[in-house]
Amino acid sequence: MSKATVGLLGLGSHSTLYYIKELNRLYNQKKGGYSTFPFVMINADFDTINPLLPNTSEALDVVLKAYIDELEKLAITTILIPNITLHETIDRLAIQKKILHPLTLAVEKIQQNHWSTIVLFGSLHSMESNYIRSYFNAKGIEIQLPSKEDRLFIDEVRKLTYAETETPDLIASYHSILNKYTKNFPVILACTELSILKPTDNNRIIDMAQLQIEQAISQTE
Repeated sequence: MSKATVGLLGLGSHSTLYYIKELNRLYNQKKGGYSTFPFVMINADFDTINPLLPNTSEALDVVLKAYIDELEKLAITTILIPNITLHETIDRLAIQKKILHPLTLAVEKIQQNHWSTIVLFGSLHSMESNYIRSYFNAKGIEIQLPSKEDRLFIDEVRKLTYAETETPDLIASYHSILNKYTKNFPVILACTELSILKPTDNNRIIDMAQLQIEQAISQTE
């Protein structure tokens, strides 16, 4: 039996289930048989977290730290947070265990490919705030944004995916916008809901959620 080294913080059901599904799928590809990814999970009450997002605050620090403290009591080495936006709060906390940080992993991927400019797709807040932009700029990576009209549409995709009310037409339009921007620069997905609907045949998409998932699997024997 493989020992669970990863602790997962369970959040919004759709995004958390996506992470679990992908962890199991990719781990099974690696191990074969009936193998499923070994992990432990503490389920958070997302209703106590979601109203405090997307901005950082002392109130959010307190709520999130309580869950992190519970995870750190477990026999794990690594913590996986299935929400990109929450990592701005994670950065404010004193945490002993390793965090599978999407921004760190994304920078490594971008530098491996010798890219210097990327287009950011995320929530409207993520695209227009300084958190991701300043982190990447400090690493010598330029961030470009979609047009205002496209940013609003991308955020609508996020909302409808979160509500599980996305339609085939919406998905087709989302893929079309992704294809438009990846013609010039790689696109980074900084929102799990956008990862859920991404096309699988575009190698110029950097998916932060996928990077977290792959890293979790690579360190698990």
